[in-house]
Amino acid sequence: MEKLLHYVWKHRLFPPHQLYAADGRPVEVLDPGLHNQHQGPDFFNAKVKIADTVWVGNVELHIKSSDWYKHGHEADERYNNVVLHVAQTLDEEVYTQSGQPLPQLQLDVPEHVRQNYQELLEEETYPPCYRVIPHVSEMIAHSWMSALMVERLEEKTRRIEQILHDCTGNWERAFFRTLARNFGFGTNAEAFDLWAQHIPPQTIEKHRDNLLQVEAMFLGQAGLLSDDLVPEEKRDDYFMQLQREYKFLAHKFSLTPMDVRQWRFLRMRPQNFPHIRLSQLAMLYHRQQCNLSMLLEVRSREDIHRLFSASVTPYWEAHYTFGEESTAHAKRLQTASLDLVLINTAAPLLFAYGRSHFAEDKCELAFELLESTPPEHNFITRSWAKAGIRAENAGDSQSLIQLRRNYCDRKDCLRCRFGCEYLKHHGEGK
Repeated sequence: MEKLLHYVWKHRLFPPHQLYAADGRPVEVLDPGLHNQHQGPDFFNAKVKIADTVWVGNVELHIKSSDWYKHGHEADERYNNVVLHVAQTLDEEVYTQSGQPLPQLQLDVPEHVRQNYQELLEEETYPPCYRVIPHVSEMIAHSWMSALMVERLEEKTRRIEQILHDCTGNWERAFFRTLARNFGFGTNAEAFDLWAQHIPPQTIEKHRDNLLQVEAMFLGQAGLLSDDLVPEEKRDDYFMQLQREYKFLAHKFSLTPMDVRQWRFLRMRPQNFPHIRLSQLAMLYHRQQCNLSMLLEVRSREDIHRLFSASVTPYWEAHYTFGEESTAHAKRLQTASLDLVLINTAAPLLFAYGRSHFAEDKCELAFELLESTPPEHNFITRSWAKAGIRAENAGDSQSLIQLRRNYCDRKDCLRCRFGCEYLKHHGEGK
């Protein structure tokens, strides 16, 4: 419960004029300081008045004052600048590494805060703070949602930066991997990322004008042209043609396909089968729509849709897998899928590129694209809508996804502004 004590100190949830040090001197907290999430004292640059003297320095908090020794602070010079030690239970005097005795303050977590926090931890309904949401001010809700959207884009930027590092700084290659990953639409995201790493950029570039060879390499490197995967009775003329092309390319360029067992088909809609998505990617690549330079020229959601609108090659218009015919149709990415490409590929790449190249306009465009796109509809957005927070656009739905994954699922209510609103209520609005 030490985190809760930190929360009480940070937000000053204590009587401001009823604090006394262990030796009886009055204590006034002028500034609780900056919360330190890393090693060292818990709060930096706090300002406290003890009796008639104002002290500026660090503050350390523990459940018991004896934890000071349990954590070895008496031998750590980083704690020499601590000006106040705060604990729920004062069971021992404490000294710094320099031998100075520290003033100590006994501080309790208010009962209503403790009870509210316990309710949040034990609540099985999602979101756990649903009782207080209707009473949260519009300003607090809006500012928190905006912060979460930025946090979401920054998290995706870190992932893109790691891909960029793996690609030795090649932005075009990082773009290809990011786009491929998101063509997995969740279920096959990891498999598509692995597949993209099996596509040698210089090799495929030499055959870009030949759609058959592009598709042969894409499907072959995915392991989908293996005799072990396709029964003999399903090896139709197109399969044999692709297989011959792939064998030629594999021999010429010493290609090795990925493990086909990485792909998932169970309980998947046929239009999401890897064969269909890879054929769409092949068409995008063949038409030279699959590159970063074209993405950097977009200005609107409609531009994104035009850029990534992909059909399949003629064979796949009437097939979902090899040797099994289906009703013929173009199998283009639908509006909802194109919006997901915008949300998970276009906006993060523009934001990451803007950060990397100090191009503020690209970062702003990322926000504008999200705010001009309809929200995602899933369990998370439906649950928050029921509680009183309705996603108006994709930026909002991304914010709520970030909230669920990085706060609610981790029971990290103390860092959530909605959680903070819940904690400080005495009963009203719950």
